[in-house]
Amino acid sequence: MTRKRLCLLLITALTIVVGALLWMLRTPASPFDNEANAGTAVPPDLIQRGEYVARLSDCVACHTTPENAPFSGGLAMATPVGKIYTTNITPDRESGIGRYSLADFDRAVRQGVAQDGHRLYPAMPFPSYQKLSDEDIRALYAFMMHGVQPASRQNQPSEIPWPLNMRWPLALWRAAFASGEPWQMVANRDALWNRGAYLVEGPGHCGSCHTPRGLAFNEKALDARSPDYLAGALLDGWYAPSLRGDASTGISRWSEEEVVTFLKTGRNAHGVVFGSMTDAFNNSTQFMRDDDLRAIAHYLKSLPPGSNDSGNGWHYAARSEQGARHPGEQTFIARCSSCHGADGRGQAPWIPPLAGATSMQVDAASAINIVLNGSARVVANGVPDAYRIPPYRKQLSDREAADVLNYIRSSWGNSGAQTEAKAVAEMRQHTDPASSNPIILQMR
Repeated sequence: MTRKRLCLLLITALTIVVGALLWMLRTPASPFDNEANAGTAVPPDLIQRGEYVARLSDCVACHTTPENAPFSGGLAMATPVGKIYTTNITPDRESGIGRYSLADFDRAVRQGVAQDGHRLYPAMPFPSYQKLSDEDIRALYAFMMHGVQPASRQNQPSEIPWPLNMRWPLALWRAAFASGEPWQMVANRDALWNRGAYLVEGPGHCGSCHTPRGLAFNEKALDARSPDYLAGALLDGWYAPSLRGDASTGISRWSEEEVVTFLKTGRNAHGVVFGSMTDAFNNSTQFMRDDDLRAIAHYLKSLPPGSNDSGNGWHYAARSEQGARHPGEQTFIARCSSCHGADGRGQAPWIPPLAGATSMQVDAASAINIVLNGSARVVANGVPDAYRIPPYRKQLSDREAADVLNYIRSSWGNSGAQTEAKAVAEMRQHTDPASSNPIILQMR
């Protein structure tokens, strides 16, 4: 090959690479680009629909903190490279999104691109929100602009160091992992399944917690076509269990009606919401219509076992009184048995059973977190739950906490792996006690 020919090939390759980069870094188009926003009255029913979409999407969970106004941001979110802080999405014109057009809003929500062109970190679940329909985006915009009070609060810079805080590589990330489109009906499925799939895969963004992540912190799947989708994942100190038909998880033993009850009331005969799911229940799922909850349950119960399925079903087994006492048994009797019972069966639906609990079969992160930091308040219909696990980080050493968890995770038919004191120590260092005053937003 001649030198001239080699130079031409290199120039061609470089041109293609630069062109591809420029294409990915462009400001993406929106179906609302040619719409005017000013001077048109906003129908009240559109604002009301947008409020419901905000509930479905649980916007308040990330964009509201106890010390700040609703939707004004400030929540610290841990990432592998440093903390980021959620932004002010009130209609304040100086510090919020008050100057956003409908097209700007659409680009931020569904494509992860802010008004000034910078890319959003995928802690904002735009990979799921990209499935929102045009109608739901229009309604959500109406609510955020006309149903939310403006709040003057400047956004807090991230704590990610340079050069990792450069935003332009996120355009490449989006092209690789989140270049989907709005939801499309699946022809061979009924209307109930399709509505449930839209809610779970789209506004509900359930995969953000329940789907395992890849090396680039990407969700390994965004819909039910992959066995990785909703197969269970560890995120920010909690293990979100599989929502598929896995033999090792609680939901495989739940009926559709029990799934509906759990989402509507925060509890059922098998368990009570905890961790991040408490926030989702307090401000999202309990406000959903019954038909939408039934659609979600119908969709989830249709999913086959996933990539994290261990294949071991749970069956209750009474503990034998023979043999040496387990080192964590005395702690369990003293600290836990008065509520959860010496047989681990609990007092459903108020106090969940530990026998057969998903958190006692899978990754121990959630169990360790609850023992150390307690559980957040569950608030149903505006009434705080009287039952709350207190934090034991001051009462139990790392070894004692590991021992009591190992007792629970090996009793009554439970088959969870052994927990090491080192894992308790690491969780203790990186977490804080759960707040007893949760954020409960009364929108209107």
